[in-house]
Amino acid sequence: MTIRWRRLGFVGIAVAAGIFAGWHVLHGPDGARAAGPAPAPQVPVTTTTTKVQNVPVYLDGLGTVQAYNVVEIKAQVNGSLTGLPAREGQEVKKGDVIAEIDPTPYKAALDQAVAQRAEDTAQLQSAQLDLQRFRTLAQRSFAPVQQVDDQQAMVNKDIAAVSLDNAAIETAQFNLNNCIIRSPIDGRVSLYQTDVGNLIEVSSQTGIVSITQDKPIAVVFTLPESELGQVQAAMLKGRVPVVATNSQDSTKVLGTGTLLTPNNTISTATGTISLKAIFANPQDHLWPGQFVNTRVQVTTLQNAVTLPTAAVQHGPDGLFVYVVKPDQTVAQQNVQLGYQDDGVSVVTEGLSGNKTVVLSGQSRLSPGTRVAATEQQPARGKPT
Repeated sequence: MTIRWRRLGFVGIAVAAGIFAGWHVLHGPDGARAAGPAPAPQVPVTTTTTKVQNVPVYLDGLGTVQAYNVVEIKAQVNGSLTGLPAREGQEVKKGDVIAEIDPTPYKAALDQAVAQRAEDTAQLQSAQLDLQRFRTLAQRSFAPVQQVDDQQAMVNKDIAAVSLDNAAIETAQFNLNNCIIRSPIDGRVSLYQTDVGNLIEVSSQTGIVSITQDKPIAVVFTLPESELGQVQAAMLKGRVPVVATNSQDSTKVLGTGTLLTPNNTISTATGTISLKAIFANPQDHLWPGQFVNTRVQVTTLQNAVTLPTAAVQHGPDGLFVYVVKPDQTVAQQNVQLGYQDDGVSVVTEGLSGNKTVVLSGQSRLSPGTRVAATEQQPARGKPT
C-alpha cells in the first residue's frame, strides 16, 4: 500500500507541473504573442517620388560633321613653288600667306609692260604735237586736210596702243600678285599636297593645300520623315537648339548649336530628311568627318509629371505602377505615358506629383502587400 500511494503522489506532482507549464505558455509574455495571428511579412522595395517639372522634348538622329566651308588652294600662275609659310594643321586668318611661287618671270613681264607703255606714251605725245601743227597749217591753207585726217588717225592709234599697254600692265600685275597665295577664309590648313620646289602648273588639278573652316562648323544629320512636322513647328517659334554628342558615348556633349534648315527633299530610298545645324565649336570638339549623335529640341512640356521608366509595369490591362499608401501597403494604379527619354517617363494620366511609387522589387508585390520602403532620389529630367 505504501508503494502504491507513493507512485500516485509522483503522478500528481507531474500532472501539476504540466498544468503550470501550460498556463505559463498561454499567459506569459511570449505566450500572449503566440496566441494572436502572425502579422504579414514586409517586402523590401525601393521607392521614388513622382516629380512635376519642365521636360524638353528631343528628336534623336545620327549625323556627320562637315566643314562650314572648304577651299582647295590652287595656283593661278605657273612657276616653281618656293615657300609654304602656313604650317600643316595651322589655323589661319583670311589674308594670311599660304604659298609662294617664284615671281621672277612675272616681275620681268610687268617691267616690260611698263616700259612699252612709256614708249607708246612718248609716241602719242609726238603724234599729238604733229596733229596740232598740221591743223594750224591747214587753217592757213599750207597743208592739205587729208594730212590732218591721217595724223588724227595716227594719234588715235597711239592712244589705243597706250590703252593696250595699260591692260598688259594690269595682267602682269595680276600674275605677279598671284605668286603670293593668301587664304580666302579663316580656317585650318590641311596636310601638304605639294612640297616646296615642285613646278606648279595651272592646268594641273593637283592642289597645294586645302583650308577647312571649323569655326563655325556644320553637322548634317537625318531624322525620319514623320518627325519633319515637329521640326517645322519648332522653327516657326524661333531658334531650335541642337546638341551633338559622342557617337560612342551619348552622355559626352561635344557642342550645342542651332538648326539652320532641313533639306529641300526627303529621301525616297530611306524615308528620312537631312537637316543642317551650325555650331560655334570654340574648343574644336567637333572635327570634319566625325560621326556624332544629334538631339533636336522641338518643344518643352510644361509642369509634366515624371517618374523613372523602371517604375512602370506591364499588365494585362495596360501599364501600371505600384503606389505606396501611408499605411505602407501598395495599390496598383493604371497610368498612361507620353514622352520617354533617358529612363524618365512623362505620365499623362493616372498620377500626380509627389506620389511615392515602387521603383524596384515589384515582382513580389500584389495589391495590399505591406512593404519596407527605401527611398531613392526623385526622378529628374534633362535641364530645360
